[in-house]
Amino acid sequence: MSAAGKSTSGKSSSLDRFFKLTERKTNTKTEILAGITTFLTMSYIIFVNPSILADAGIPKEAALAATIYGSVFCTLLMALWANFPVAVAPGMGLNAFFTYTVVLGAGLTWQTALGAVFISGMVFFLLTITGVRQKIVDGVPALLKSSISVGIGLFIAFIGLKNSGIVVSNKETFVSLGQITETGPLLALFGLLAASFLMAKKKKGALLISILLTTVVAMITGFIDYPHAAKDVASFSLPSLSDTFLAMDLKGAFAYGILSILFSFTIVELFDNLATLIGLSSKAGLADENGKIENLDRALQADAIGTMASAAMGGTVMNAYVENATGISEGGRTGLTALTAGILFFLTLLFAPLIAFVPSVATAPILILVGALMLSEIKAISFNDYTDVIPAFLTIILMPLTFSIAQGLAFGFISYTILKLTTGKHKELHWMMYLISIAFIINFIWGSH
Repeated sequence: MSAAGKSTSGKSSSLDRFFKLTERKTNTKTEILAGITTFLTMSYIIFVNPSILADAGIPKEAALAATIYGSVFCTLLMALWANFPVAVAPGMGLNAFFTYTVVLGAGLTWQTALGAVFISGMVFFLLTITGVRQKIVDGVPALLKSSISVGIGLFIAFIGLKNSGIVVSNKETFVSLGQITETGPLLALFGLLAASFLMAKKKKGALLISILLTTVVAMITGFIDYPHAAKDVASFSLPSLSDTFLAMDLKGAFAYGILSILFSFTIVELFDNLATLIGLSSKAGLADENGKIENLDRALQADAIGTMASAAMGGTVMNAYVENATGISEGGRTGLTALTAGILFFLTLLFAPLIAFVPSVATAPILILVGALMLSEIKAISFNDYTDVIPAFLTIILMPLTFSIAQGLAFGFISYTILKLTTGKHKELHWMMYLISIAFIINFIWGSH
């Protein structure tokens, strides 16, 4: 008995030393519970991301495998390399940019787009280790950072409304209300209300529960077929990466001339991921009295390496999720929280055959709600200065209307720089804004030929 107790104590001590549990005023139980909470709030990405990537032509099974394996790999890097209580998965917004702007919009193959993702990961890594990444973020005004989040939120919500059939195309008015009395839109509205109710009640895993509940109702109503349990169990196998592993076309990406695509990937990823990591780290109390965050550079490096690995597997840019705040609120302070979430992501491979039965009407409401949550950033936008309001408005409105995150970014940055220059407010411009705006203008000129 005493030997067993000693062994357990030894293990606990090793865990404590590795993750600095005592130093960060936490314990194993708290960290594990925090990791479970984080997983429950983030796990909707397992259902949503393959659906978005399938629209780009990526085989859904491979997209599912890439989503899970990529999330596990990058989350474990965050846990074991950076000791951050942060789980990572393919970024919402960046996956939409990959499919709807790069592949469907620009006409690239998904293999070429994966090549662009891999190259962007290399760029992220170089920008991180050289410190340029922080300088770029510091040079962009908070107004535009907030506008980008709001614009991406509207873009994602628009995709959710479109995928659910609630909003449809119309020759006369471009878009209009769909036939909402049909089964598909009704199921999506049911899922939207269910998720909203559960979120309002602060139910853990609200989005995941909504997806599962809507899927069950879809089966009951005959919208989708029931899975044949015996057959599915007999043919069970882990989802394969064979269709996408190392399928990225680096040569094609370079040949296409992917400056604007890489630039857009970089800009969105820079602001979204760094801002999220800093916010989560501060919430977890990992910043010292001078605001310095221990191992932030390692966390950013882990994100960049994870993006390269994700592209190699057939996935998109990786990102720290703001949903990690739920686990941190439960007391998560170390990489043990992320390790727990990573293990749970890995275990979802066992349920892969069932995930394939989830219809788009069950995942579309989640896109709408994620978009609604991103709208909160609008409170950081000043409406007292037209040189702020107009660039913010153009950034936000043009992302959904042009069906392109990149176009919204371009109009926002260029208009902000021009308005500040022409109204005598050039002192408000960081030199980085000139470079970014010029890059977007050059891209417009190239794109017109």
